[in-house]
Amino acid sequence: MLELAILGFLADGPLHGYQLRHRIAHLSGHARPVSDGSIYPAISRLVSAGLLDRRTEPGSSAAQRHTLSLTDAGRCELLRRLREAGGLDVSDSARYFTILAFLSQLPDIAEQHAVLRRRLEFLEQPASFFYDGDRPLGAEDTPDPYRRGMLTIARAASRAERDWLRETLA
Repeated sequence: MLELAILGFLADGPLHGYQLRHRIAHLSGHARPVSDGSIYPAISRLVSAGLLDRRTEPGSSAAQRHTLSLTDAGRCELLRRLREAGGLDVSDSARYFTILAFLSQLPDIAEQHAVLRRRLEFLEQPASFFYDGDRPLGAEDTPDPYRRGMLTIARAASRAERDWLRETLA
């Protein structure tokens, strides 16, 4: 998802590496800071693959700055990843939110809606954090107040998201 976020933010226009890292950290939430040890190797892989262009510019002090921009191949790769989002990309909330952040880059609304339908199908499956055998447990099934809280919050968020998805797809 880090590479998708890099491609997605650069689809909006060129950025310096530190600007990109800052935007990704905000997208991921402050609980998931993005380290230099993960973002810069990902950028290097994308540059090596011809998906990004890196241009060196003089910095305001002695250090040079690298401006990153998306290549045509990078834009094609971004669109492919968005178009084909499925599996963990729609079942894992953090991954899905990264997909959702850039889904408007897909020019075809039918392709956007196909991704949203895959998410809705996932959300409509019975699920829980806790199970009794194969039976998912609901908030009403557990005496533990913290597990009940987790389940209550998840149920409300899922309901709100399903409502939004149905409205968007209508």
